[in-house]
Amino acid sequence: MAITPLALRSNYWESFIVQDQDLEFLYNSLLEHETPQTTAELVEVLVAERIRQEKQNLIKGQPAQGDVYLPKKHYQPGQTILFPALKWKQGLVKEVRPGLNPEYPPFEVLEVEFGAGDLHEFASGIESHALNQPIPIQLDDPQLDVKTVAKNYGSGLSRQLNAMLESNPDLVRIALRWFPRALLVDVNIGHLNLAEAVLDMMGGGPMTTHTLLEQIELPTDVNPKLTEFSLNLALQEDGRFDEVGPAGEILWFLHRLEPDAVQSIPTYLKFNPISYDQNPIQLLLPAIDKTSMDELEPYEPDLPADDEVVFSLIFPHRRTGSLPLTRQVARFFPTAYESPRVQFTFVDADSGQRFSGWVVRASRYVFGLREWYTSQNLMPGSLVRIKRGKKPGEVIIKADKRRTVREWVRTALIGADGGIVFAMLKQIVSCAFDERMVIAINDIAALEKLWEPGARPRQNMEQVVLGMMRELSKLNTQGHVHFQELYSSVNLVRRCPPGLILSILTTRPWANHLGNLYFKLEENKETTQTDE
Repeated sequence: MAITPLALRSNYWESFIVQDQDLEFLYNSLLEHETPQTTAELVEVLVAERIRQEKQNLIKGQPAQGDVYLPKKHYQPGQTILFPALKWKQGLVKEVRPGLNPEYPPFEVLEVEFGAGDLHEFASGIESHALNQPIPIQLDDPQLDVKTVAKNYGSGLSRQLNAMLESNPDLVRIALRWFPRALLVDVNIGHLNLAEAVLDMMGGGPMTTHTLLEQIELPTDVNPKLTEFSLNLALQEDGRFDEVGPAGEILWFLHRLEPDAVQSIPTYLKFNPISYDQNPIQLLLPAIDKTSMDELEPYEPDLPADDEVVFSLIFPHRRTGSLPLTRQVARFFPTAYESPRVQFTFVDADSGQRFSGWVVRASRYVFGLREWYTSQNLMPGSLVRIKRGKKPGEVIIKADKRRTVREWVRTALIGADGGIVFAMLKQIVSCAFDERMVIAINDIAALEKLWEPGARPRQNMEQVVLGMMRELSKLNTQGHVHFQELYSSVNLVRRCPPGLILSILTTRPWANHLGNLYFKLEENKETTQTDE
C-alpha cells in the first residue's frame, strides 16, 4: 500500500494574500543582503520562504481530524484515524483484537469503519514496517517549485507586494528596485552639485550612474550596488535631473538642457479635448487608412506585428519634428518602467546617419526629427517607415525616396487675411506620399502665423471643419471630399484627432455621407455654431 505524498492544496497560490509578517521578512532579507532588488526578485524570495514554511508544516502532519495511522502505534476502539496511504481517508476504530501469525511478533488487528458498514482491517503494534517511515512530500508538486509559482502567479503576487511596499515609508524604490532607507549611503548637496557640473560638461547627458560615480567622491568601502542605488535615489528626488534610460538601463540627463519640445508639449501638438458621442462613428473608424495614425485617437485598428510600420505625416508632426506614439508605433521604440521621457538613437536606413530622439511617454509622441524631415524634403502626407534597430535603444527610420519629379499636388495657399484656399499645382516631389493626405505648403512662415495666439478670430472646431470642406470641395467638379483629405487639411490650422472630425461630419446636416468616407457639402442646409 503506497502512501500519498503530502502536497499543498491546489488553490494555495491563487488565494495567497501577502501578510505583514511577509513584508517584515523581506525587509530583513534586504538588510541582510544589502542589495537592492526588484519586486519580481522579492516575490521569488517570498515564495521560497513560504514554500520552506509549508514544507515544515506538511512534515509535522498538520491534520487535526485524527491521529495519523502508523503500523507501530496502538489504537483503541472509538478512536479516529487518518490513513495517508488511502489519500487521507478518515476511519473509526470499531474493534481491536490480537493478531495471529507465527512469523511476526505479537501484534493487534484493527477493524476500522469508513462509513455505512465499509469495514477494513489493519495491523498495529508492528515496529518494523515500511509505513512507519516519515510521510514523504510530493517533490514534483509544481506548487512547491519557486520558478513555476513565479511564472504562473508572479504578476498577481507582484501587484499585491507592490501595494504593500509602496505603503512602507522605510523602503525606497528607484528603477523598480527596493531597498531599506536606513542603509542608504549619504549623498549630500555637494555630490549632487558635482553631478550637475559633470552632466553640464557633457551637454546634459545622457550618462550612466556608474560614470557619474567615477566623477564624484562617494564612499568606496561599501557595497558598490548600494552606493549606486543611493546616488540614483538622490538624483531622482532632485528636480535638476531626469532619468531617461529605457527599461533595464538607468541614464541621467539635466532637465534644463533637454529640448523644449521634450519638457512640454509643443504648440502644434496641443489639443484641448472636446467631448463627443463616439457611437455614431464606430463603424466608420476601421475604414480609415491604416497609415493615418494619431496619438490623440482612442480607436486604434489591430495590425499584424510586422517588422515595420508605415505612417503618413500631418502638418503638426512635420512642423514639430515628431511622430505619433500610437500602440502600433510604440512597439518599435524603447520604453521605461517609470521615466516619463526616454532618450534613444534614430538611424537613417539609407545613410546610416545617427541622431538623438526622445520618447515622451505621457503625451504619446516621439521628438527629434525636424532636421531629418527637412533633409528628406518631406511634406504633410509623406510616408515614413519605422523599423526596430539592430541594437537595443536604436530605431531605424526611412523615407521612401524616388526619382525627383514635378507632380500635381494639392497645395495650400494662405491669403493676406489668413484664409486658406487649395489649388492643384505642380510641386517637386522626391518621396512617396498618401494622395489623400498630401498637402504642399508654399509659404510655411505664413501658415505658422496662423498658430500664434490672436492671429485671427477664433473659430470653434465645427467652423474650421466646415471652412476646410468648403475649400476642398472646389477641387473637383462633383464637390466630393474624402474624410482623410479633410483630416489632413484641418490639422494645418488646428490640432484635431480623426474621430472628432468624423463625428462632426456624421452629425451635421450640411455634411452628406456618400459612402466610403466621401462627403458632400450641402450649402443649403442650416449650419450650427457649436461651442467647444
